[in-house]
Amino acid sequence: MVVVTNETPDGGRAGLRVEVTRRNAARMILEGHAHLATAEESAEYRNSIQEALQAAQQRSTAERVQVNLISDADLRALKSVIRPEKR
Repeated sequence: MVVVTNETPDGGRAGLRVEVTRRNAARMILEGHAHLATAEESAEYRNSIQEALQAAQQRSTAERVQVNLISDADLRALKSVIRPEKR
């Protein structure tokens, strides 16, 4: 369940969307720390989580990309092994 936090006297910040279990949502609502998110708020929250996950996956993929630099001589040697020169 997605809840939206309320401002509390002990420093709780208002407007934070959080996904919690039903039990925790019920407790937070009864204690006045949060209210149940609307369908739109829940959809926005889940979309933002999905976007953050995709961005993290892209960063992870980018970190795994390996680049090898080789000299021209090494490149020619590799090409000659693959395709022997025609004589």
